Amino acid sequence: MQLSELRPFAKKVDVIVKVLGKNEVREVTSKLDNSTHKVTEANVGDASGVILLTLWDDMIDKVEEGKSYKITNGYTSLFQNKLRLNIGRYGTLEAATEEVTEVNETNNLSEKEFERRPRFGGGGGRFGGGGGYNRGGGRFGGRDRGGGGYNRDRGGYDKQEGNSDFESSDSESESY
Repeated sequence: MQLSELRPFAKKVDVIVKVLGKNEVREVTSKLDNSTHKVTEANVGDASGVILLTLWDDMIDKVEEGKSYKITNGYTSLFQNKLRLNIGRYGTLEAATEEVTEVNETNNLSEKEFERRPRFGGGGGRFGGGGGYNRGGGRFGGRDRGGGGYNRDRGGYDKQEGNSDFESSDSESESY
């Protein structure tokens, strides 16, 4: 796989990249258990483009500038709507048997903005609001009422208009 083929939320990413540089290491505190972790980003590339690789704790010292590495079972994510490559707990990073000699630095995948998909239901159409708790928001976007969409307090099929708030996924277009 080439870096230019990466898309947001890709899984099972296997790539060979060259490390072009590393940013300064920062310390962050976990919201889960208040533990402190080190994190940095390395600029990595191949013949098709470059991307920022997020490195945590012990992984930071394993990566050297100018060397090539094979990432197996990595994944991509969005950080501030920009694409990042991650190794994660199920991925591996090892020295590559083949060196990356050519790097296309003009195609920086981490500079492109992607639109983040809604985390929860999304909401109904006109006056439907964002929602979250009971999917869809209320008539004017209230969080405690489900449904929403075209001046209705709840979603579902509207007999008078003959339409449904529950469309098939084929009719919705996803944008990345």
